[in-house]
Amino acid sequence: MSRNRGMMSERLKEEIAKELGVYNTVATEGWGSVSSRDCGNIVKKAIEMAERNLLNQ
Repeated sequence: MSRNRGMMSERLKEEIAKELGVYNTVATEGWGSVSSRDCGNIVKKAIEMAERNLLNQ
C-alpha cells in the first residue's frame, strides 16, 4: 500500500511552521531538517485547525 503524500498544502504547512517558529529552518535547510517533534507539532496544529473548522460548520 502506498503512502498518500500531500494531504496538507505546502502553504498551510509553511503558515503553521511560521506560527510555531520553525519556518526559518524550513526556509534555509528544507523540511528534512525539521525535527520529528516539530513535525509532530505541525500535524497536531493542523488537526486542531481542522477540528475547529468542523465544529464551526
